[in-house]
Amino acid sequence: MARISLPDLAALAFFAAVWALYHVSLMRGWGGRRGLNRRMDDYRRIWMREMAARDQRMVDSSIMGSLQNGTAFFASTSLIALGGVATLLRSGDEVLKAFSDMSIGLSPDRDLFEMKIVGLLAILGYAFFKFAWSYRLFNYAAILMGATPPARSADEAERSHGAQMAARMNIVAGTHFTLGQRGFSFAIAWLGWFLGPWAFMATTAGIVWVMWARQFASDALAALTADVRDWNPPPS
Repeated sequence: MARISLPDLAALAFFAAVWALYHVSLMRGWGGRRGLNRRMDDYRRIWMREMAARDQRMVDSSIMGSLQNGTAFFASTSLIALGGVATLLRSGDEVLKAFSDMSIGLSPDRDLFEMKIVGLLAILGYAFFKFAWSYRLFNYAAILMGATPPARSADEAERSHGAQMAARMNIVAGTHFTLGQRGFSFAIAWLGWFLGPWAFMATTAGIVWVMWARQFASDALAALTADVRDWNPPPS
């Protein structure tokens, strides 16, 4: 049975609370309505309306294909990461010896070390399932796009309904993709625990700060909200 110290328990509770609060604030809170992801959801709806107004939809198919390919890449990356982390369970003695030999004086408990590995596997597994489901949902969105009547169709109500369904499915797919990326980010935060509970708290706070800044204080958000005449892109 792993012996978890009070600082380790506090760091683990801090990690779980920060992830939960960040998720709730973006998915259901006021902040999510002003964030980059929610604004891009509006453009997904605009995209589907424009798609419904076109008879030839090769451009839309190309965009959807790029979204699917990106999601497939992250899903396969999740599996590779899972395999790499799983090997640590088989070579725990070597890793623990390497930690003990480090100049910073780490001497982790084996049971606690294995618990950290299992936790990391769980986070990466969560990310994989989110990416895999997102890929499937993008397939569904592509099918709904194909089922949307063309612009020359006389049934405007059916065309509008098809575009709305495709937009909603696209948004749901994008949401699950975002959750998978968030899992990757928190997996990086989890790595701080291998250096100790205080490092764990620091990496968790740092990762959340980076994610928050990207949502609410990034040049990407400025590109959507600033007047194009006044906005100067950052130097490359």
